[in-house]
Amino acid sequence: MKHLLDLRVLRVEHLHPDYVLLVLTLPGQQLPDMQPGQFVEVRVDGSPSTFLRRPISINRATPDELWLLIHSIGDGTRRLATLQPGDTLNCLLPLGRGFTLPERQAAAPGEARHYLLIGGGVGTAPLLYLGERLKALGQHVTFILGGRTGGDVLQVEQFKEIGSVCITTNDGSLGEKGFVTQHSILQEGRFEQICTCGPKPMMQAVARWAHERNVPCEVSLENMMACGLGACLCCVEDTRHGHLCVCKDGPVFNTDELKW
Repeated sequence: MKHLLDLRVLRVEHLHPDYVLLVLTLPGQQLPDMQPGQFVEVRVDGSPSTFLRRPISINRATPDELWLLIHSIGDGTRRLATLQPGDTLNCLLPLGRGFTLPERQAAAPGEARHYLLIGGGVGTAPLLYLGERLKALGQHVTFILGGRTGGDVLQVEQFKEIGSVCITTNDGSLGEKGFVTQHSILQEGRFEQICTCGPKPMMQAVARWAHERNVPCEVSLENMMACGLGACLCCVEDTRHGHLCVCKDGPVFNTDELKW
């Protein structure tokens, strides 16, 4: 069920010159249930050049708080980054199809599966909530977080509270130098499920790596979205099941569904 809500800004955290974390709440009520991989369409007020809502991944969700990680790259997101505690943000949520979660909690350590969650840039945002839910279900979680520089790798301490964290940067300023698909953990570890979000070339490389090793892989696509409801058709992806709307039929897809 979708909800149109006026959420209040509870906290604002400037994680990086280009990244802001908005922590939102619904005063006097609990927030609707939201799944990892789903997203929110937010209305941008006070930006004359921004006519459409902006899709933002759910970074974390509880009954009391919704976290949105904002990458300030355009007029709309730069305006969102100026919000202050007490301001109101109109949100349509939750939208889309999220990552596949285990149907039940692992009853014993031996029943737990080992998940590898790979994110690049702001694509790490939905993986925090996914990892948190997987841990609560008794699963083993390893992250590979990638960025151009060390400053682009965000929320590392929060990720470490959930599972093992591996880092790559293009310039080698943090973690191993190179791309996420070059991290040494890929040669050492054995994984039963991969989930990834980030730039499309990165996700395609992850999908190839997973396919070569017969490991199931889900990706969260970041096609341009306008309505978030499957009406405007601007986010269509050509899949093995025909042309599907990423906002409605995704954004999460098993890579077997994609013509990659």
